[in-house]
Amino acid sequence: MEIDLSVQNVSKSFGETTVVKSVSFDVAQGHFFSILGPSGCGKTTLMRMIAGFLEQTSGTISIRGKDMHGVSPNKRPVNLVFQNLALFPMMNVEENIAFGLKRRRETASQISHKVNDILERIHLPGFGKKRIDQLSGGQKQRIAIARCLVLEPTVLLLDEPLGALDLKLREQMKIELKILQHEIGTTFLYITHDQSEALVMSDYVAVMNDGIFQQVDTPKNLYSSPQSAFVAQFVGDNNSWQGVVKSRSENTVALEMEGGEIFHSHCNQPLSTQDRSTLFLRPEAMLINPDPQLKNINRFQATVKSILFDGANSHLLVEPQKTHKEVLVALPQNKQFDHIQVQDTIEIGWDEQSGICFKSEES
Repeated sequence: MEIDLSVQNVSKSFGETTVVKSVSFDVAQGHFFSILGPSGCGKTTLMRMIAGFLEQTSGTISIRGKDMHGVSPNKRPVNLVFQNLALFPMMNVEENIAFGLKRRRETASQISHKVNDILERIHLPGFGKKRIDQLSGGQKQRIAIARCLVLEPTVLLLDEPLGALDLKLREQMKIELKILQHEIGTTFLYITHDQSEALVMSDYVAVMNDGIFQQVDTPKNLYSSPQSAFVAQFVGDNNSWQGVVKSRSENTVALEMEGGEIFHSHCNQPLSTQDRSTLFLRPEAMLINPDPQLKNINRFQATVKSILFDGANSHLLVEPQKTHKEVLVALPQNKQFDHIQVQDTIEIGWDEQSGICFKSEES
């Protein structure tokens, strides 16, 4: 498969501060690739280097095999969609989309054909004469993307483009954007701090922290098989416990937890006896009052501190009886647990293959 974007050993320093540290990755043609990380991790700096607005301190950036060193932003086969969209309010939809084509000095008939075609493809036919202030937030989003796609870039760069939208519209646009990318086939490079956006839309996601890529993987693998404590904590909801390794057998460890319980957990990290470890466990992996016949289940008694109702995303906040730590437990909406009340004592269980352990940094 042809590689549209190749970033190899790219670093960026400002004075003595290095904000991007020898990052390498490839994006195959037609893929939706996201860079996910907290604010200040270096993802926007990396995007700006790819776009040509910043020059890397070291390393190479290639698009379709051509080194971009010294190539100005307007000469690179990329276009960038900003969070504020940057639509021209004094122009109608058609004029906004045609802006770049006119700068290329394409003919009026070519421009008209391309504008009408891209409006069809973003499912807004007949919107050419509408003013920008007549559009909804989602429609403005699509016009901003169409203005870039009409120029047929090799890679479309999107810098947190959904950040300014309200929650419901953002959820809708995640699906629309993924469908649009699939239909048009342009390679997308998307940066975000919202892990839900990255997981829903992407073919591959790079989790970035402190200037480096912690893991590059499919959304499913990032969620189910994180390779570092940071990825486990940052991608999806997770409960975490501190414990000490008491024994180990193959890929399973026995951990003595803060309250004295012994939990058995899957572990593929190089942990040894007496190492301090952090155990991560997702709320949906925890069972409420599990069947006593189930095997390989860790169990503990807990007091219900709060019921957090959010439809299908409802949770119990519980406190294990031997600790003062609060634990989040997914609450299935099948009426089986409607009887549970605050201050009830319940049993919580989880399969030893559901947890994942990493050596604690303070070890």
